[in-house]
Order: sequence, then structure tokens, then C-alpha cells
Amino acid sequence: MIERLEKLRSDTLELLSQLRDARALADARTRVLGRKGELTAILRGLKDLSPEDRADVGRVANLVKAELEKKFDQAEQALRDAQEQKRLSVEFVDVTLPGRRFIPGRSHILRRVTDEIINIFAGLGFQLAEGPEVELDYYNFEALNIPRDHPARDMQDTFYFSENVVLRTHTSPVQIRTMEKQQPPVRVICPGKVYRRDADMTHSPMFMQVEGLWVDEGIAFSDLKGILVAFVHEYFGQGVELRFRPSFFPFTEPSAEVDIQCVICGGKGCRTCSFSGWLEILGSGMVDPELYRFVNYDPEKYSGFAFGLGIERVAMLKCGVPDIRTFYENDLRFLNQF
Repeated sequence: MIERLEKLRSDTLELLSQLRDARALADARTRVLGRKGELTAILRGLKDLSPEDRADVGRVANLVKAELEKKFDQAEQALRDAQEQKRLSVEFVDVTLPGRRFIPGRSHILRRVTDEIINIFAGLGFQLAEGPEVELDYYNFEALNIPRDHPARDMQDTFYFSENVVLRTHTSPVQIRTMEKQQPPVRVICPGKVYRRDADMTHSPMFMQVEGLWVDEGIAFSDLKGILVAFVHEYFGQGVELRFRPSFFPFTEPSAEVDIQCVICGGKGCRTCSFSGWLEILGSGMVDPELYRFVNYDPEKYSGFAFGLGIERVAMLKCGVPDIRTFYENDLRFLNQF
């Protein structure tokens, strides 16, 4: 067995002197020193030797194994060094060039505003819900009490893929999908992109919304007011005043627009608020009982409210941005300010 070990040693050293490929070298190491390798096969015969011979063969085997492992390591290092030298001889490195400054990435301002809004409502007990941006007409309109002849279904307002498939115009379909899947209590916040054919300084064909829904027994308009007051004071500051104005939405009754005291002029009046001292921030209202028949809720037992706000509108007020289009122009001079 000692002779077999010596032969394995000499054959392996000769093989190492010829190998010039990392893959072949790795295969050779496995073939010689692996768990099923040639050295292991020789050592299986130790059990048939006398104790004295076993000790001698074991000592030689350990020396051969240690030497071969060292030689394999040296051969691998030599291959790596040769490859690096070859790379350096081909690639020209101009050490006089200035270094490349690492510019760390950051979240887009709209992403950060969205996360801030979600975190506030999460603290108020709302769970996150999401849905598809390419939506069925049924969820986007019909189940929200918007009939076929409603103006919102006009081709000038909505992007249609087909008669029954649209790019969602609001995130309200997520509320319907959520109510279909669970019985009250339902308390969700629904952020996401929405699409409408509108483009100017304060409107974009694609923009972001956050809508909220709370349905349970005994929910009243006072609960809606409390939630929205808590959100505005948390986000814009305790000193910001609110007002609720009667409005109309097909899926809420009664409905209200919510204005906040202009954060630019502090309510004194400026160009941003059209010298009124107030800025519209969101729409809200009690869920119309008509919607409950689409999701099999008992309108005599359950009530709830919904609200929705544009994330760009909030970001514009928070950061003093006059034109919504700047959020999507990818101008680093603008984005790096936030």
C-alpha cells in the first residue's frame, strides 16, 4: 500500500505540472482527494493490515495527503496569478484618471410620500390592500354604482383596452375586491397607480392614489372625520385646520370634499390657494348602501366610510412643488432636492 501511495503521489505531481485549466485542476483534485477519490480507495485497505503495518501506512498516507493538498493549492493560486497577469497585459489602466465617485441611490419622492401615508394609516389600524392596474369595467365602474351612461366612462376620460377592460381610473376597485373576499370588519388602505386622460400643470395621465375603507357595525361620519383629522395633523402638523364641504361621488352618500389650510401661506391667501386660504386635499363620504349589494353585505347591519387622496397632490403641498409633471421628468436636479 505504501508503494501505491508513492505512485499516486508521483503521478499526481506529474499531472499538476501539465494542467493549465482551472476546471481540469478542480476535477483532478476531486478525482485524487475527494471522498470517492483514489486516495480514499487506497485507504479502504487499512482494515486488512496488522496494527503495526496500519500505523506505518497511515503515517505515509497523511504525509502524501498533506503534500498533495498543498500542491493543489499552489497550482490553483498559480493559475489565478497567471490569469490576472494576462488580464492586466490586455487591459490598459490609466492610473492618472480621476476616481469614479459612488452615488448612492434613494427612493423617489413619491415613493417616500406613499410610505409615509401608509405608515400613518397603519398606525390607525388600517391594513394594506393592492389590486390590478388593468381592471375590469365591472370593478372600476359598475360595482361602484357608476352606470353605463355615466360621464366617467367616456373615452375622453378613461383608457380602454376593450369594452370591458380599462386602465383603472381610481383604486376604488381594490375596495370592492377586498369586500368580496371577506366579511366586515374591513379596514384597508389601497395605494397604487391610476390612469385618466388628463394632462396639465396639476394633472397627469398617470398618477398615484391612496384610498381608505372602513366598514363595520356602527360606523358613522364622525369616525370618518376623526380619522382624517388625525391623518392631516400627523402629516402636515397640529396647527393645520380642516374643513369639510358637501360634494357628490357615485359610491358615497353623503359625500364631502376635504380642504386644509394652505400650508404655503398659512391661510392668509396666495397664488397657490387662489387667495382663498384653503387647498382641496381629498374626497370622502359614507359608503353608499347600494354598493353593499355587489359584495353581499347587509346594509341594515353594516355601515362604513371611504376616502381618497392623490399622492402627487400631497407631495406638491408638502414640498412646495408647483407642477405635477416634474415628478415624472426624471430630472436629477429636481429629484436630488428631496
